Amino acid sequence: MSDKDQTTEMDELFDESDEELQENKYLMCKLGNEVYGINIQNVTDIIELQKITEVPDMPEYVKGVINLRGQVIPVIDLRLRFGMEAREYDDRTVVTVVNVHNNSIGFIIDTATEVQDIPDKNIDPPPKFQEKDVKKRYIFGLGKIDSEVIILLDIEKLVGEKELSLNTE
Repeated sequence: MSDKDQTTEMDELFDESDEELQENKYLMCKLGNEVYGINIQNVTDIIELQKITEVPDMPEYVKGVINLRGQVIPVIDLRLRFGMEAREYDDRTVVTVVNVHNNSIGFIIDTATEVQDIPDKNIDPPPKFQEKDVKKRYIFGLGKIDSEVIILLDIEKLVGEKELSLNTE
C-alpha cells in the first residue's frame, strides 16, 4: 500500500478539515477483546505495519523506529505497553501515528475500526483503584456509547522520555 493509499484510508475514518468537528471524537482501536479510544485530534496517520528498525537498549514495548515520509518515528506495541500477551501481527494490524508534544509516535494496535463521537457528559473518570494496574494509569476516562464502555487513553502518559528522545524531528 502506498503512502497515498494509506492517507486515503485514514481520510475515510475521519476528516481533518474542521478541528471543531473533531472535538469529542475518538478513534476506536482494538487490543485483544478490549476497545480503546484515542482522541482524534492527536491522530495524524493510520498506516499498515511496515519494516521496523530495532533500536538497542529500549524497553520491550518499544519495537523500534519506522521511516514515514522521511521522518523517523518511534513505534510502541500497545499490547506490550499494557503488559498483555504478544500476538502475531497480521493484515489487520496497523500503526496509529499520534502527535505528542509536537513529536510523532506510532502505536501498534490490533486494528482501528471507526471514529465515534463521545460527548463529555458520556465520559466518566477512571476508577480510583488504579495504582497497580499499568493500563489504568494511561486511562483518562471511560466513555459510554449505548450499553458499551470504551477505555479512553491519555496518550501523553503512554509515551515516556525514552520514546520521545528517539524522535529526530
